[in-house]
Amino acid sequence: MAGLGRITALRTRLIDVPLARPWGLDVTQWHVIEVLVETSSGVTGHGLSWTPSIGARSVQAMLENDIREFVLGREADARELWTPLWEHLNEAGSGGITTIAMAGLDLALWDAAGRAADETLADQLGRVRTSVGVYGSGVNRHYSLDELVAQARRWSDVGYPMVKIKVGGRELKEDVDRVAAVRDAIGPHVELAIDANQLWSLDEAERAIGELSRFSLRWIEEPLRADDLLGCAALRSRIDVPVALGENLHTVHRFREAIEGGAADIVQPNVVRVGGITPFLGIADVADAAGVELHPHLLPELSGQLALALKRQTMVEEVEDAGFDRLGMLAEPSPISIAGTELTITGRPGIGIVLQDSVQDAIAKDPTQ
Repeated sequence: MAGLGRITALRTRLIDVPLARPWGLDVTQWHVIEVLVETSSGVTGHGLSWTPSIGARSVQAMLENDIREFVLGREADARELWTPLWEHLNEAGSGGITTIAMAGLDLALWDAAGRAADETLADQLGRVRTSVGVYGSGVNRHYSLDELVAQARRWSDVGYPMVKIKVGGRELKEDVDRVAAVRDAIGPHVELAIDANQLWSLDEAERAIGELSRFSLRWIEEPLRADDLLGCAALRSRIDVPVALGENLHTVHRFREAIEGGAADIVQPNVVRVGGITPFLGIADVADAAGVELHPHLLPELSGQLALALKRQTMVEEVEDAGFDRLGMLAEPSPISIAGTELTITGRPGIGIVLQDSVQDAIAKDPTQ
């Protein structure tokens, strides 16, 4: 990242993004904080922080105050800056708002480096493949059974090798009926994963997986509270379905604990929640050294580019109707393209994400939104 000079300005903008397909009765929009970082070399990097529902204004406040005060005048090098900044902010918490805010800066610095070198993010990182597989994922706990089955059939019609649905938050018999209906809709040759979003206790999870495992599950995601690593390790010893977690872990230290403590068969870091590309790469190294599967969580515009440079083969999650392009967020062409079941990059330098001045105006101009 040499040659960018020093950070001369950091600016943010909070954007509310209406969801084309709400994630629940109370989750009808995303909150995105655009982060622009200017450097003394004249290159401006475009980054973002993201949270579906909670904490966006707190994230923006940390960027506008504590982060800006610390980074102005420092070298614009994401790798060198991340740890000193994290240590400086640690009093406010080692993860959560802290790392979500840090991601905006980190992504902007990686973007600036890519723009300066005229390289895509995947090529900056050392691309090892030209495409990566995509699986269908739904935020669909609130769907009726008919809506859920229709969604599963849309995925199987595309040819996705795996689909993932939500479970938990209802009577176990209803979950059994829903999982059975989806398995019937997609057939025996499509893999099926389920996601409990931290809704079960240890005993509830063991009982539920005992009932649901007959549907040939690829994994159970977040069966317990995300920070209950001891509970997840205990659950793994009681069930024969792989345990996946990581979307709500925030540092390489928590991921190392999850892996070494036997809490997870599969880790799923979210590039924004962990603090950006810099810590994501460290987490990938830990997983790779342990021989543990890693599948990035959400945000295929970022996750897909990272996946092209990971040592081990992975899959990228595409939530139906939740891509940045589909939501009218992008002012310029997307950095990725998804054709059928494969994701490729389009060649845009840096992270390649430039946000609209007004998402609402973009949606109003496009009747397909």
